[in-house]
Amino acid sequence: MPRDIDIALLRAFLAVVETGGVTNAARILNRTQAAVSLQIKRLEELFGTELFQRERKRFSLSPAGERLFGSAQRLVALNDATWGAMTTPQFEGEVRLGVPPDIVTSLVPPVLQRFSQSWPRINVSLVCKASTSLMQDLADRKVDLIMTTEISCGPMGEALLTDRLVWVGGPGSDAHLQRPLPVSLGTKLCLFRPEVIKALHAAQIDWRPVSQDCNMEPVYATLKAGLAVAPLMRTAVPEYLEILCADAGLPPLPDFMVNLYLPASASEIARELARHIRQGIELRFGPSRGRLPRRRDAREPAVASGARNIRPLAGTPRRVAAR
Repeated sequence: MPRDIDIALLRAFLAVVETGGVTNAARILNRTQAAVSLQIKRLEELFGTELFQRERKRFSLSPAGERLFGSAQRLVALNDATWGAMTTPQFEGEVRLGVPPDIVTSLVPPVLQRFSQSWPRINVSLVCKASTSLMQDLADRKVDLIMTTEISCGPMGEALLTDRLVWVGGPGSDAHLQRPLPVSLGTKLCLFRPEVIKALHAAQIDWRPVSQDCNMEPVYATLKAGLAVAPLMRTAVPEYLEILCADAGLPPLPDFMVNLYLPASASEIARELARHIRQGIELRFGPSRGRLPRRRDAREPAVASGARNIRPLAGTPRRVAAR
């Protein structure tokens, strides 16, 4: 006999998976921790199997949970798309989103995927430029909303995420040992550039530019080839590159912020895209929107078990020491 699955139970299941625990899932779902725990219990009773392996406050998927995960994503997405199609205005047209190259591949694709499922008749025009250029485009109304990477957040912006700028190199590369240090930087408009140069000067490290392009592909190519090092936001480091440890001899770099700028006169659909961006950041990094914890080096003590868990990013590059 066919049985119906409560979408609310699947939504709670996905929230626990994506946030790593019941507490953070409860915040995202705007429910109590006890209510979310009860939903997970009901879903497990429905299927007659445990969906999570529980160790203290950490939740990891059981084999049955792994089987459910993909189907649950599709069912919840179809539910939301159907609900949106039947209950919301059928917006048509275009929304123009500006994003800097350093975060466009790491943060934006999941947001655009969810937005497209909810609003299939809206075309998102993606403008990829340095943050300073995007700010000017927003002032000139060439874009509807923008994300930026900045050392701080402007008075008209909304801080979404704070993350560390790190030194990155190619696997097995000794570029960090060369002097002058070969560095791939963005153009003079890149906001990373002055902070990196200041840090290198303070450490009295002579350096030379290798790639100075706003497009990240030339930067990634020089790193993969072992020709240079580069400063990247930790969350944006591709899996085929390596984060250099402090003992690589390079100076520490400051935190940078991922900010959202949405004009007061923004259209309703631009506001809807902004909502998807906020939700995407929360689903991936948790609801605090604060500074992401620094990844632990193998030589560092483990974090106390009571600390809040944040799920590691898929394909997270490993931290390496000097050779």
